[in-house]
Amino acid sequence: MSQALADAGEHGRTAVVVAWDGEARGVFGVADAVKDSSAAAVTELRALGLRPVLLTGDNRAVAESVAAEVGIDEVHAEVLPEDKVNVVKRLQAEGRVVAMVGDGVNDAAALATADLGLAMGTGTDAAIEASDLTLVRGDLKVTADAIRLSRRTLATIRGNLFWAFGYNVAALPLAASGLLNPMIAGAAMAFSSVFVVTNSLRLRAFT
Repeated sequence: MSQALADAGEHGRTAVVVAWDGEARGVFGVADAVKDSSAAAVTELRALGLRPVLLTGDNRAVAESVAAEVGIDEVHAEVLPEDKVNVVKRLQAEGRVVAMVGDGVNDAAALATADLGLAMGTGTDAAIEASDLTLVRGDLKVTADAIRLSRRTLATIRGNLFWAFGYNVAALPLAASGLLNPMIAGAAMAFSSVFVVTNSLRLRAFT
């Protein structure tokens, strides 16, 4: 029996002891199946310059087994909800911008504390309410897609602001000095608006 318990732990499984008549009769090893896309998602997050960290209430053997399978180096196992919050705060104190992905009630406080909280749409209502963004699919790979889209959106906003600011800096002095024909100024303003809208619509092609 002791050997069976040890084997379950070594293989990253949670041991469940079955007993009747007051005596232990057997041991089942159970474990959550890791999604096929999880390792690829972690790779994509690293490619975006992010450092994945695993926070879980599961026992250390299970957590380290899952982390090794998907390619995560830093693991915090057997943590309570308040411990997850403390880890997030510690990372923030180190000057890091922290994004937290979770789906359970135990993740809600950490999701609210993180700079960016992302909840799986398949998760609990508490996690969804505490998050900043809800991912429709329960797939970690969507997290990388969301971050890429947000970065592209921010770049588009900056580009639009640069164009609008540059146009006004160049055109206003000319218009004020009478060197710019009002008809041309009006056409240029219309073109500026069309450019900004068209530039923003390019985000619809994001894949």
